[in-house]
Amino acid sequence: MNQIKILIADDEKDVLDVMEKKIKQAGYAVVAARNGQEAWDKIKSESPDVIVLDLTMPKMDGLDVLKNLRESPPSAKWQPVIIVSARGELEDMQKGFSLEADHYITKPCSVDVILKGIHLMEVLIPQRKSKIEIETDRKMKP
Repeated sequence: MNQIKILIADDEKDVLDVMEKKIKQAGYAVVAARNGQEAWDKIKSESPDVIVLDLTMPKMDGLDVLKNLRESPPSAKWQPVIIVSARGELEDMQKGFSLEADHYITKPCSVDVILKGIHLMEVLIPQRKSKIEIETDRKMKP
């Protein structure tokens, strides 16, 4: 199987550097983004398998990135999103889940918690279809 590609988007350089190093050490390919616009551009160009997304970022916040991803998916495959944010209020979590986030982790947290979330998404990928795949299946049925 090909190496799973993880996109990590966080505007805090130290946090991004630690996550990138630890996730690479766990055997994943990593693409990093330092703001929301860069994250969205890399989602479109790199087609990551799992997206780890901070909410509070410059240029475009994480919720806007998630909204764009779900409304205009650049890939036919399901791309799970793990929100990792200091915004841990119930309202923030509900907003993330209403935009179809797949997991929500509040900061501060250890990278091990994020790795467990990534592993969970990795296990689910073969079992989950994107909206595009579901629509294609419906059109193929007689």
